[in-house]
Amino acid sequence: MRDELSTTGPLPGLLHRSSFIVSSSPRSALVCAALGAVNVFSFSPFNLFPLPLLTFAALMWLWLCAGHRRHAAWLGFAFGLGYFGAGVAWLYVSLHDFGGMPVVVTVLVTALFCAYLALFPAAAGWLAVRLAPEGGLAFALAAAASWALGEWLRGWLFTGFPWLTIGYSQVPASPLAGFAPLSGVFGVSFSTVLAAGMIQRFIAEPPRRSSALGLLLLLAGGFGLGQIPWTTPVGPALSVSLLQGNIAQEMKFREADLISQLQTYLDLTKQNPARLVILPESAVPLLRSQVPEEYLQQLEGIAKAQGGDLLVGLFDQTESTGDIYNSVMSLGASATQIYRKHHLVPFGEFIPLKPLVGWVYETFLTIPLADQARGARVQEPLKVAGQRLAVDICYEDAFGEEIIGQLPEATLLVNVSNDAWFGTRIAPWQHTQIAQTRALETGRFMLRATNTGVTSIIDHRGELRDHLPQLTTAALRGTAEGRQGATPYVRLGNAPIVGLSLAVIGTLAWRRRRAG
Repeated sequence: MRDELSTTGPLPGLLHRSSFIVSSSPRSALVCAALGAVNVFSFSPFNLFPLPLLTFAALMWLWLCAGHRRHAAWLGFAFGLGYFGAGVAWLYVSLHDFGGMPVVVTVLVTALFCAYLALFPAAAGWLAVRLAPEGGLAFALAAAASWALGEWLRGWLFTGFPWLTIGYSQVPASPLAGFAPLSGVFGVSFSTVLAAGMIQRFIAEPPRRSSALGLLLLLAGGFGLGQIPWTTPVGPALSVSLLQGNIAQEMKFREADLISQLQTYLDLTKQNPARLVILPESAVPLLRSQVPEEYLQQLEGIAKAQGGDLLVGLFDQTESTGDIYNSVMSLGASATQIYRKHHLVPFGEFIPLKPLVGWVYETFLTIPLADQARGARVQEPLKVAGQRLAVDICYEDAFGEEIIGQLPEATLLVNVSNDAWFGTRIAPWQHTQIAQTRALETGRFMLRATNTGVTSIIDHRGELRDHLPQLTTAALRGTAEGRQGATPYVRLGNAPIVGLSLAVIGTLAWRRRRAG
């Protein structure tokens, strides 16, 4: 079976006149790396959502020009290095500035991590050219399926890292965002790459009418799905107050600054009463047993005075085992309840393969409470303020299929975070866009209380209703509505898009084998 492109068939002279592009050359790799880096501007806070249609169209064209699947893999790897190198450079801040890792080790670890992530675009390029080297609709479908499946795997392997999934870039403004309630963010990724494939075909492969029609159908389909009211309001509108204490990360676990931190949140709570008050992740950076009882009583009293409830981030410890959990506890008119974080951050909250790599933490990192226990995989929604809240902590909202474990019973989504770990530039906004996608996928309001930003109220369409500026000490006051019902994604999760991607790949592989 040939891997090289045919010099006859549907590909026009435009493609073959580009023979000056040698896919394995440093020049073409640099072009792909630049495309990947530029693609980061499609995400928040830049929100240039049409950009991936162009960058992926160019990448797919270069894959076809490669002439060999190994060359296509190399170009995909270069694209991934630029993409993740530019998009997750904030990892340096987490490891060096706040984790205490030496500069040289931090640079090396960050580079190796980006190289690992770049393997997934490399695999997508290899597989797309392997399945459909002749181009056409088959190639567009192969690229879309390979990319979506790769993103899903990236979000699962080794506890997962689904950051910069391309579907996030389309939320909420793009018509393609309408696929999120149907098939989740990976379905939006599939649609985005497929749309880019239609553009690549339009430019390089006449007749162009079918490509234009395919692109229009995708955009119209997404727009139409976006008009469907998947969920309906339940109960009266709820007054909310989301507190942002703006505690510098280097102060957060320093004993000398503890009293001022507690006072900051007590003052914000007193000054901004609401039916539901939410404090950020680890707003009280202590074990529950270490928190002064009178402090919690004061918070509870303020909540009860409003006939409502308050959620506070702290650490919980079991007496029998001594296990420590990153938790959210409710106080107020409702019975006290607790949510314990399940999806922990490697090295930040737990040490993977501790007998083998525990020395990495002990030698290079100085992160407090970095060996925590996991909460249950599925926990009951918190019944507070007349609603049922699906709570998640920080990084957990990057895993859509875990969020829906509390649905459709939950009527509101709540995320508490401390994004100070990531710095103050693009990472907090990327995280906000992830939260917007969870709201759109589930048809629920998302309330985000963060330490340094971006504290926000997000509606059931993924729209940012209001937010606080970063690095300010303030409260975001507003209203939210509970919603009931289930989107197709809530009912089925990622199974349909994973199944579709596998079916596309399987069908094209069978077709290729038959063609000999």
